[in-house]
Amino acid sequence: MRRKKPEVMDVDYKRLQAVVDRAKESLDPEDAEYIERVFESYEYVTGLIGEKNMSIGRLQKMLFGAKTEKTNQVVGNSSQANAEANSGDAAKPADDEAKSEDADTEAKRKGKPPPKGHGRNAAEVYRGAERIEVPHETLCPGDACPKCGGTLYQKPPSVIVRITGQAPLGAKAYELERLRCGLCGEVFTAELPPEAGKEKYDAKAGAMIGLLKYGSGLPFNRLEGLQGNLEIPLPASTQWDVISRLAPMLTPAFEELIRGAAQGEVVYNDDTTVRILALMGEGRIPFEDDPGRTGLFTSGVISTRDGRRIALFFSSHRHAGENLAEVLKERAAELETPIQMCDALSRNLPKELETIVANCLAHARRQFVEVYDLFPEECSTVLEAFKVVYRNDAIARRDNMSAEERLAFHQAQSQPAMTELKGWLHRQFDEKLVEPNSALGTAITYLLKHWEKLTLFLRKAGAPLDNNICERALKKAIRHRKNSLFYRTQNGARIGDMFMSLIHTCELNQVNPFDYLTELFSHPAEVAAHPERFMPWNYRQTLAELPTAA
Repeated sequence: MRRKKPEVMDVDYKRLQAVVDRAKESLDPEDAEYIERVFESYEYVTGLIGEKNMSIGRLQKMLFGAKTEKTNQVVGNSSQANAEANSGDAAKPADDEAKSEDADTEAKRKGKPPPKGHGRNAAEVYRGAERIEVPHETLCPGDACPKCGGTLYQKPPSVIVRITGQAPLGAKAYELERLRCGLCGEVFTAELPPEAGKEKYDAKAGAMIGLLKYGSGLPFNRLEGLQGNLEIPLPASTQWDVISRLAPMLTPAFEELIRGAAQGEVVYNDDTTVRILALMGEGRIPFEDDPGRTGLFTSGVISTRDGRRIALFFSSHRHAGENLAEVLKERAAELETPIQMCDALSRNLPKELETIVANCLAHARRQFVEVYDLFPEECSTVLEAFKVVYRNDAIARRDNMSAEERLAFHQAQSQPAMTELKGWLHRQFDEKLVEPNSALGTAITYLLKHWEKLTLFLRKAGAPLDNNICERALKKAIRHRKNSLFYRTQNGARIGDMFMSLIHTCELNQVNPFDYLTELFSHPAEVAAHPERFMPWNYRQTLAELPTAA
């Protein structure tokens, strides 16, 4: 059925505001706020369409996002960048990370462009593959060479990888032989072998279901369909039964992650929306701290210290700042105040506890990317300055600089560009070169208003540039929301938070999350007694020390 084409009408924005005012008086505050945002969005879009030089491509990019925001992609190759490239010292794009691949280095040495990726992985990357030793058919170390008579010695093996397909969850059917006495009728059944285990769904099954659901965003019903097609049925309700039975075993490790995250030197936080049916609608369970609050959020907290990174997720009525405050209550009193990286929203701040706040430079930069087509010259000035900062930060990572060395490097190499940029920003308003209420003026105002927090990396050792690490982490929660749509209860949300936290912490520390979850489920008593010994970075050492591993 085709939709009826809506009637185009002229809108009086004063009349829209009057409707919003009446809505605030008669409707629920959340509904009134929703209506106001819809009207603001309509006014914003219609204003964009009416702007001069507005193209369909730019409107699409502003509404749905761009594939990339790298400076070279936004502004093109500037003359300065071309000059640097010709001199053999081209600046990398702002968001690029420093790379040190052998192929790239060799290509640069020979004056050739780096080769494109071929999509193949080296054999050593397959750390989870089963290793099968294949001895030589006729020769052994120490034998005489068949060609020259010399002595053969051992070399590292030549590794050939073969990939096989298998179901996400396999099954073994044990056919126990039964014998029946023809005289008395007694039936004798073979004993189930010990390797079959006592549970129908073992630790690996629970780990795989949790990893697919909360790590890869595969809903229970889709996994049910896949397993059904492979003739190994696994109903969605059964998957939840397995997860809910095993989830309490994760609680000690999750709580230990919270304690560890509270000791971080730098903490990142942000949030996104979530749907928890038990906390929504007329029969919802009210938020104990504020019964009138109806908003629901999944907060992401990333904590870094001594090269380790911890990811935490919390889904409830609480904002990111309130969840961070709960985490920091576990912080040791003797530690200095942590650095907090977030965007400029006030709800991201833990009001009860003090942090050294840094704001996200990528948020400020994005506002200039979005209006580049309208103000290319002005935006290029800002983006090129940011490019210098990100390039220098990439160099600091490449050279493994300490926090103090990185600070001194930025002060020497990035401070001049940022000082010049700040002066340029002030001149745009002082000399009335930019209308403050324009899109460019709004972006400049945001940058100047939060300048001190946006440039904390120039004054505080260890202060990051942006909140990208936390925004990437929240993609797990967003993926779950888009695929599974909602949690049914607060308990279901907490189970999802625990799985996501442990899985993403493993990923941040290059640890196999499937193996980690399997071991947590296999050693519940040991994990409950000493959760600090079962963190992603030390659980393997702990397992090696257990008596059963001897």
